[in-house]
Amino acid sequence: MNSLSLERELFGRRFQNPLLLAAGTAGFGRELNGVLRLDRLGGIITKAVSLQPRHGNAPPRVAEFTGGMLNSIGLANPGVESVRREALPWLSTHLTRAHILVNVVGFTVEEYAEVVRRLDGAPRITGFELNLSCPNTSAGGIEFGADSGCVQRIVAACRQRTKLPIVAKLSPLLPDIGGMAVVARDAGADAVSAVNTIPGILYGNTGEARLGHGSGGVSATQPASSLEDRTGEEPEM
Repeated sequence: MNSLSLERELFGRRFQNPLLLAAGTAGFGRELNGVLRLDRLGGIITKAVSLQPRHGNAPPRVAEFTGGMLNSIGLANPGVESVRREALPWLSTHLTRAHILVNVVGFTVEEYAEVVRRLDGAPRITGFELNLSCPNTSAGGIEFGADSGCVQRIVAACRQRTKLPIVAKLSPLLPDIGGMAVVARDAGADAVSAVNTIPGILYGNTGEARLGHGSGGVSATQPASSLEDRTGEEPEM
């Protein structure tokens, strides 16, 4: 590899460059086909895949402000069986050099593991990214990623279902994100993804939240202190 090469090695695999599209930014790849050459990427991380289909949050789901956007998609996806039957075969035929990682969500520990089990062995999947910011329905809605015991159990359960690389996607709100990364590593994760979006809310001129769900995740291109909403308001985070 010469000094100008962008090639990287990760998980013992060769990536032609370090550019991977983050989960949710490109759907399942088909959405950006014709907009960019997907196979020139290092890889694509699919949008979230859950055990059952999800319709997602009420619209509007996206609100822009100067320097960024707020989104609250609600993990909308067609469910694992549809993804295995339709989305992944399309990706595997259109990405011959770029890697495919599947973002996995669940609302119980068992759901994470079951999604991984059903997709393990699908053609051309390089690994799984576990979205640990999902609400734990068995524990009153607290995020899985906020509890070290939950993180340990999810990663360990998924590790039992696959030999493929596992990436733990962590929340930016953790008081000790480094410590949680160690928990994920010790449970069997090969890497961590840092981080999910920062929670925030935008209000319109009428005083109502601009997203149907109310709050959402802030994606910004400028420091939060310099952001000003187009209505003259800053996102509350």
